[in-house]
Amino acid sequence: MNRAVNITEITSVLRLNRWMESIAEFGEVDLFSVGKRMFDVLLAFAFILCFLPFYAFLATITFASSRGPVIYRQERVGKNGKRLTVYKFRSMVTDAEKQGPLLAVPNDPRITAWGRFMRKYKLDETPQFFNVLLGSMSVVGPRPEREFWKLQIEQEAPHYNRLSYVKPGITSLGQVKFGYAHNVSDMRKRLRYDLLYLNNISIWLDLKIILMTIRVVLKGEGK
Repeated sequence: MNRAVNITEITSVLRLNRWMESIAEFGEVDLFSVGKRMFDVLLAFAFILCFLPFYAFLATITFASSRGPVIYRQERVGKNGKRLTVYKFRSMVTDAEKQGPLLAVPNDPRITAWGRFMRKYKLDETPQFFNVLLGSMSVVGPRPEREFWKLQIEQEAPHYNRLSYVKPGITSLGQVKFGYAHNVSDMRKRLRYDLLYLNNISIWLDLKIILMTIRVVLKGEGK
């Protein structure tokens, strides 16, 4: 089993190298990147416009349900290793990481009752459409991680840094196919899906992942 996984990872890296070489032939900004950006902006703008009244509702309940700021800000690593600030509705108590970075676990006591509901339906992540509109994220792309976890993943899987070739996303193939990662080992397993996405990246694949994400949200399979 381990041998098969290694072969798969090596094959993914080789295919990704060929993909990056072909992109380089057309320069840093290619037609696909322009089209993907237009797709992101239109989708983010439409979502924010339609969801605006619901933003006010979520903010009000978040404020009333527990002490702390409504919007949670967290620094993560984005395209080309640049830092970005990710915006979310706060779903945990304010001192959730007073002892350092910690990943959420099943039945995590740090998650508030309202936060648990939001996470179940991915509502806490909806402010990230503003990240998309501002250009630091894409609707679909590898999940951005904090540098603390990124460095640990790269110790086990050095090719993880290839995900920085593209903008991170609100949703990803790894998130809908694998789900939330509770530890570095899970992150490494999810990496295979993100490399698969890079090898087959297209607007059509983005649309398919968005549809799969909608199904996950409607079924309340978030964590």
